[in-house]
Amino acid sequence: MDLTPYIEHNWTSVFVDSSISEKCKTNPCVLGIDEAGRGPVLGPMVYGICFCPVDKHLDLKAAGVADSKTLSEEQREKIFSIIQEKNDFVGWSIEVIPPLYISNCMYKRPKVSLNEVSHNSAIGLIKRALSAGVQVSEVYVDTVGPPEKYQAKLQEIFPTLKVTVAKKADSLYPCVSGASICAKVARDRALSKWEFPEGLDIKDWGSGYPGDAVTKNFLNNSLDPVFGFPGIVRFSWSTAEKIMDEKCVPVAWKEDDEEEEGKEKTPSVLQYFAKKDKPVVGAPSTKKIHNFFSDRSLKRVTSF
Repeated sequence: MDLTPYIEHNWTSVFVDSSISEKCKTNPCVLGIDEAGRGPVLGPMVYGICFCPVDKHLDLKAAGVADSKTLSEEQREKIFSIIQEKNDFVGWSIEVIPPLYISNCMYKRPKVSLNEVSHNSAIGLIKRALSAGVQVSEVYVDTVGPPEKYQAKLQEIFPTLKVTVAKKADSLYPCVSGASICAKVARDRALSKWEFPEGLDIKDWGSGYPGDAVTKNFLNNSLDPVFGFPGIVRFSWSTAEKIMDEKCVPVAWKEDDEEEEGKEKTPSVLQYFAKKDKPVVGAPSTKKIHNFFSDRSLKRVTSF
């Protein structure tokens, strides 16, 4: 798994793909989807897919795949090596989604929720496998949000595929377990080689979860009162927002003020049409107009 493109540019989304065997291109395949790093305030979220022919699904289980959360880092690395060795019938693909992208999405107008980011990544990875020639026939997904709605959404987009969305799918379906391991291994490797474009030299930031004391200490010590957090931080998380509100220099955004004023003083379109003047007793019947208008034969609009 070559993560060099992401390690060198950890503020951009990156795809990494395995080779695809002929068996996956010529036989109906199962495809599992799962993520790693949805909850942490630090680091990327990684979405992964793992696929193999339908008749090889149990062989994938025999390789030892399981929910990555139940395995140690050493166990995950070992199983991922087995997955790579079995590339004659197993394939995978991942998308590394940087914290900067996640935060920007959540601050957009209208807001793009983390669920929507997750759905878009899953949909994109399915399309990526199909475009690469994988004969996907069945899709299994660990749910994000209500499973019934998510399944209906995917089924509408991919009407020719059999789609199953379920809670704890990573412990029920071997292909989802494989996707879970691929995603978690990629996230761990990306974090272990994280380079700070800001020039910081920090190696220990804990688990990355908001409740971790080491992570909280990192957030407090890496904060700049003007520029905020380094790019490894998802600054849209409430944990980060609270620290910025308490310790950063207050900022008044001029464009926001203007926008608010604009809402109160939005002019009516009618003001762009001349009003029809009421006749005034003793006033001349016509008004003299400026030469600019008379030279161009322009007249006032008096009705609409």
